[in-house]
Amino acid sequence: MVERIIASGRGVLLRDGYDAFSTNRIASEAGISPGSLYQYFPNKDAIIDEVIDRYSDELSEQVAAALGDRLGDAGPRMIRATADALLTALEANVGLLRVSIEELPAVRQRDRRLALERRVRELCAAYLAGRPDLLRSADHATSAWLLVLSVEALTVRYVLDAPDIPRDVFLDEVTALCQGYLAR
Repeated sequence: MVERIIASGRGVLLRDGYDAFSTNRIASEAGISPGSLYQYFPNKDAIIDEVIDRYSDELSEQVAAALGDRLGDAGPRMIRATADALLTALEANVGLLRVSIEELPAVRQRDRRLALERRVRELCAAYLAGRPDLLRSADHATSAWLLVLSVEALTVRYVLDAPDIPRDVFLDEVTALCQGYLAR
């Protein structure tokens, strides 16, 4: 029943948006009474939190796995492959990305966003620590922070804005941007 409610909540959120999200709509979508829904979730916010937590966890796992798989790669190949993996993960569910970035109150997303960024930043810092030849600075944490947030911001905007830039060109430009920053 919980899975049915969450799936219905996800569907309502994607179809109707945050402002129209309600327990009555979720219950109707799930084919249950609102009273049955409240046996599992105290309010609509609890359902939104579960939907977005699961989306954030999926995204985090995909990005961290992609970065972890590429720790042995070097230079532009590693940068491009990592940016491509992030882009692929974000493109997998543009609707939830849009809702979480553009519709949900930012304060509700802060902890999730910071947890994902921290996880990726730690992997990036570990990679940079093992590759001192890449850095113009010995401060791995600062370099990782700048790189992760730059690539994240660019890829999120690329997915949401859908600019008239071919995907390969976008990835080439992100790679060049990161290479330029890392160059000694």
